[in-house]
Amino acid sequence: MSLPPVFSTLSLPVIGSPLFIISNPKLVIEQCKAGIVGSMPALNARPASQLDEWLAEITETLAAWEREVPGRKAAPFAINQIVHKTNDRLEQDMLLCAKYKVPVVITSLGARTDINDAVHGWGGVVLHDVINNGFARKAIEKGADGLIAVAAGAGGHAGTRSPFALVQEIRLWFDGPLALSGSIATGGAVLAAQAMGADLAYIGSAFIATDEARASDAYKQMIVDSTSDDIVYSSLFTGVLGNYLRGSIVNAGLDPENLPSSDPSQMSFGSGEGNRKAWKDIWGSGQGIGVVDRVIPAAELVARLAREYEQARRRICTA
Repeated sequence: MSLPPVFSTLSLPVIGSPLFIISNPKLVIEQCKAGIVGSMPALNARPASQLDEWLAEITETLAAWEREVPGRKAAPFAINQIVHKTNDRLEQDMLLCAKYKVPVVITSLGARTDINDAVHGWGGVVLHDVINNGFARKAIEKGADGLIAVAAGAGGHAGTRSPFALVQEIRLWFDGPLALSGSIATGGAVLAAQAMGADLAYIGSAFIATDEARASDAYKQMIVDSTSDDIVYSSLFTGVLGNYLRGSIVNAGLDPENLPSSDPSQMSFGSGEGNRKAWKDIWGSGQGIGVVDRVIPAAELVARLAREYEQARRRICTA
């Protein structure tokens, strides 16, 4: 199935995934200018009023860039909304998304018909992230336009399903927009995601090690220095199972091999600090970071992905 028109300006079939705390307008703008969807969590803007400023900065900067380079169009940007009962900012943040007519809204941790209807009301597209086929069906039943299949190895709140299994099961019944997340950090992997049946690749961890990312230098360097062997899967830090850098867990004085589980009911999102402050130095990452060898500008990373993507296509065509 063809993608909705909002994605027609992509130069590479990639969404830069929303990185908690790390994504900011500077990164989003550079991703969009480079030709991929740039995104950020609404909750990264703190205080809540900052989201208005950030959305204005993104829309105005991209519009000005398009005027300066006639004939070129920036890729759309996306805002991630945590649709969870503890997110007491959701209604306010959605009003700001409506104000700026955010082109793409990525919903997580809950699917709600009213949220989807609101986005459709201003002409936006909703992509919902899921970790299994059951959640995928519920999301589409409640009006999401597309899905993000978060497979094993993805950064943040990752699932346990093989990307092959997850995409195959979803494609048995859904022919709409589908992105795949999980250890994608090369152009060849982007093409592989499409070969499996996805329309788009969803890439996050590689963008942590970029100049524009709002991560500490130590965090970026740990991404560069680490491989898939250094990723730990745990529910301790947010109440939901996710992938984290072993080195940051050790630095926090914890034993990565003996982490207790956390109660999912203790998840906290919204205006409060909660575990965000308690675990601020526990750093999330997916398993694909073994190919990240230095910190570079976001545009340079996208350019590398594009080169590798075309090289992979040529290899297949000549095989």
